[in-house]
Amino acid sequence: MKDWDDLRYFLAVARSGSIRAAASDLAVNSSTVSRRIASFEARANQLLFDRSAAGYELTEAGLQIFESVERIEQEANAVGRQLLGRDSDLKGPLKITMPNTIATRLIMPDLVQFADTYPEIELAIDVSMSMADLVRRQADVAIRVSNDPPGHLFGRRLVKYARSIYASHGYLARVGDHKDASRHQWIGWEDKVVRPQWVRESPHPETAIKHRIPNTLAHLEAARNGLGLCMLPCFIGDTEPTLARVDAAFSEPDRDIWILTHEDLRHTARVRRFMEFAAKAILSKKDLLEGRRAASESSIADHTGR
Repeated sequence: MKDWDDLRYFLAVARSGSIRAAASDLAVNSSTVSRRIASFEARANQLLFDRSAAGYELTEAGLQIFESVERIEQEANAVGRQLLGRDSDLKGPLKITMPNTIATRLIMPDLVQFADTYPEIELAIDVSMSMADLVRRQADVAIRVSNDPPGHLFGRRLVKYARSIYASHGYLARVGDHKDASRHQWIGWEDKVVRPQWVRESPHPETAIKHRIPNTLAHLEAARNGLGLCMLPCFIGDTEPTLARVDAAFSEPDRDIWILTHEDLRHTARVRRFMEFAAKAILSKKDLLEGRRAASESSIADHTGR
């Protein structure tokens, strides 16, 4: 019980129910996790997990230890946040999490500018769609896409981004008249129904989904290569030269972009400075995010001769 590292491994397996998932969360290999769990159980002199094909499930003894270890973790994280919250220096590590689309298609030049402006701040950027836990210090600042962010976090809503319908120039030239639904096909997401709500409420409700790609950047790549019509955030579609808006005047509100931190970290100098910097960078692109960039020159009319 003296080694906090063992407790971290124990918590990771207990929460994920899998050695592989825990290894991914901890950024180590699976054999390391298995070895640490076996060693921890040997020192505890009892079985803490039931192993099955479905994964790892806590035994009764494991559940009791889990509750105690969670309390230790919460207290340790609280101490860490309070110490960091008193940090007035613009230097040291800063953990940021944001969706890959925002990092790669919206603010990467701004992140580089921030790093150049504050060279003693060491950015660690988690570029993923996963919701990092700010309470457990998985990140110091989160840029999140959500219409309902956690109420216990401190931050602000920046903007609601819009989405529109796009297709590649080659696809539009090949298929022709966009008003004929039978000649077109949607690239879908993880839709479980034939015509999901976003299709029914679009200008092309009769066009069928033929292919499904849940990852936004892969979705974009498929559209760039002419797989079909796609619904994308305007900050992606309107800046992609290989795509055109299928309906120049159409865009609709999608989700909010928030910048958030834990209450204990709001006065930390580097956290505060990054939040101010990132908010200003994102708001400077408000017209693009809200779909107000002129799109008439990229409408389908340019590809059909009308």
